[in-house]
Amino acid sequence: MRFLVFLFATTAFAQSWVVQTTGTTASLRGVSAVSSTVVWASGSRGTWLRTVDAGKTWKSGQVEGAPALDFRGIRAFDDHTAILISIGSGDKSRIYKTNDAGAHWKLLFTNPDAKGFFDGIAFRDAQHGIVMGDAVEGHMTIFTTDDGGEHWIRRQTPPALEKEGAFAASNSSLALWGKRDVWFGTGGPGAARVFHSVDGGKIWTVTPSPIRNDTASAGIFSLAFRDARHGIALGGEYSKDKETQGNIAATSDGGRTWIAPHGEAPHGFRSAVLYLAARKMWIATGTSGSDSSADNGITWKQFDAGSFNALTTAGGSVWAVGAQGRIAMLQ
Repeated sequence: MRFLVFLFATTAFAQSWVVQTTGTTASLRGVSAVSSTVVWASGSRGTWLRTVDAGKTWKSGQVEGAPALDFRGIRAFDDHTAILISIGSGDKSRIYKTNDAGAHWKLLFTNPDAKGFFDGIAFRDAQHGIVMGDAVEGHMTIFTTDDGGEHWIRRQTPPALEKEGAFAASNSSLALWGKRDVWFGTGGPGAARVFHSVDGGKIWTVTPSPIRNDTASAGIFSLAFRDARHGIALGGEYSKDKETQGNIAATSDGGRTWIAPHGEAPHGFRSAVLYLAARKMWIATGTSGSDSSADNGITWKQFDAGSFNALTTAGGSVWAVGAQGRIAMLQ
């Protein structure tokens, strides 16, 4: 029996990243897998990338008229259709869409708030999506769409705390589950809260988390759920990327309460977390390495010391992206 337990634990943590050749040096923070073979990515200098052969070859391009934009989020629907979100102050926060594999990109939406700043985008399907951004006039920014991004509706959230904001590090501080549940995490001095909506973003509640929130660069950077009740919030202090203090919290009641697990925490600041259903395992990554957990997020083991920003999974494949055009597949 002890041998079987040891064998299971060893197998669960036997992970490694296989780095791809992408042909770009852009800083990548957006990644979206459609299947085991089709994956899209995005990043700085208006860059987008796509593979249709599981990473053997990557095609890259630049959105016309957007060489200065930083596309930190992407949501792909098939090998021809994807939506990009750029991150920046005011009208530098924009949403684009392609229906022809990146040959042309249509500008769908521009942040209407001069002091606004988008942080992430998520879609349940090709029609229903949501955008989240920093606070404007005392409330976090939320827009929803029911027609694939052609039109966006502003939604009201509970009052934001002073200096509360969100992080656009991995396009994963915003999470969806099922047909209606939405969560997003915040950061900043005194913040690190989780907002939750059970009606697709119309009405929101908010609850604190034990994630550290002592500086402007500390808080929740990523949220992920394995079902409607069990989720992980991850982050920490970005400028102190190897510290483990206050970088993880878990919920078992759909986000109504969050607690810090008592096991070994991820080994440093982490900007992205993901649940791999096929492997029954959590995985996290950040600027100082990647970790995995086979016991529902209680204990984490580092398996890689390299730097990545964001994660995605589909069809059993798992991908990570980072600086200097770095893309890797989990093996």
